[in-house]
Amino acid sequence: MRIKMTTEEKSWVLYDVGNSAFVLVMVTAIMPIFFKDYAASSLPAAVSTANWGFANSTASLILALLAPILGAMADYRHRKKFFFLVFLAVGLCFNLALPAVREGQWLLCLVLFVLARVGWAGTIIFYDAFITDVTSHARMDTISSRGYAWGYIGSVIPFLAVIGLLLSAGMASGLPVVPTKIGFIVVALWWLAFSIPLVRNVRQIHYLPPSATPLHDSLARLVTTFRQIRRHRRAFLFLLAYFFYIDGVDTIITMSMAYGRDLGFGVTLLIAVLLFIQIVAFPFALLYGRLAVRFSARTMLLAGIAVYGLVTFIAFLLPSITDMGMRTIAFWGVAFLVASSMGGIQALSRSCFGKLIPAEHSSEFFGFFNVFGKFAAITGPFLMGAVGRMTGDTRWGVLSILALFAIGAWLLSRVPEDDANLPANRVSS
Repeated sequence: MRIKMTTEEKSWVLYDVGNSAFVLVMVTAIMPIFFKDYAASSLPAAVSTANWGFANSTASLILALLAPILGAMADYRHRKKFFFLVFLAVGLCFNLALPAVREGQWLLCLVLFVLARVGWAGTIIFYDAFITDVTSHARMDTISSRGYAWGYIGSVIPFLAVIGLLLSAGMASGLPVVPTKIGFIVVALWWLAFSIPLVRNVRQIHYLPPSATPLHDSLARLVTTFRQIRRHRRAFLFLLAYFFYIDGVDTIITMSMAYGRDLGFGVTLLIAVLLFIQIVAFPFALLYGRLAVRFSARTMLLAGIAVYGLVTFIAFLLPSITDMGMRTIAFWGVAFLVASSMGGIQALSRSCFGKLIPAEHSSEFFGFFNVFGKFAAITGPFLMGAVGRMTGDTRWGVLSILALFAIGAWLLSRVPEDDANLPANRVSS
């Protein structure tokens, strides 16, 4: 079914186009290499990779601690936009501060990166919550899927601009420092530009009456929700499964470039692989939604988890391939598998959870959805970093992620099929 999006829906989707550039360039592709090869050039490879994992875990921990109360407070009138703008300013400012990092200043680099990522992740809490204000329940699956899909494509444009800067300066000996720092500024400007439509056109329609003690009342609401967990057992069982399997997905996304450097792959190859993943993920995100019509969303989620389990096992075996040509081919195969399921898992997870919760409490429950996602992003990178540092070999840290997928799949399989077999995510072609 083809649908025409409203101004509010388009503005909401466009923010995904803007903020996805931060994920691709600053979290996944360029920033990890900049950190390892420039800011942490004096550290051993395993140590710098572990520190990168610890930094990502720290950023997620900060948001996980703040998200419940901030999410509850944002339900009051005009608060959702206010908190969104605060975190947007934090993310943009510290993103723009990263070019000030000099060689060897690995600790300063990590501090600025953590604060920038906290700002970015904070906006996502309120961005997700805005979906109840910009569209109807019947259209939510479609609009949510378009946000994910177009986010992948939207991130490619600034990514190519940054790559153009790097190629023009030459990357034979690694990332050129000055063009890389200019690239960080490009990301911030792109992010800002596509934030403007949401800021101008999206309004908080659903809200709670004003409160004289919003902090106290927000905490009381959270306590009440926890007391009623047994009434929403299936939703929280799904959240528990989501915690584990999305932890594995986020860890692979966050740590892939650092691990690729440890495997001996050049910067150019790693960048090409990331670009390939972003482009291939777009149609597969839509395909997962359509396959859910026939096989159910839960079945497609389990299929995606199985693919990521295979990805993890192959990644563990990559260092055993001594021939670099064969190792490179295998790495491209892993990239295709990642791209085939990345968007589908994220889009269907949000849709599944949305259909399991009471509609009148959707904003509050989606706050928990984000909290579980943030806490999940702590343990995976930390687990991979800790195991890699203890063993002195990052590949053993990669293998440890397999347990997260196994636990997540087992828990998801215990969500009854009649609750997980949700209405299809119908996305227009």
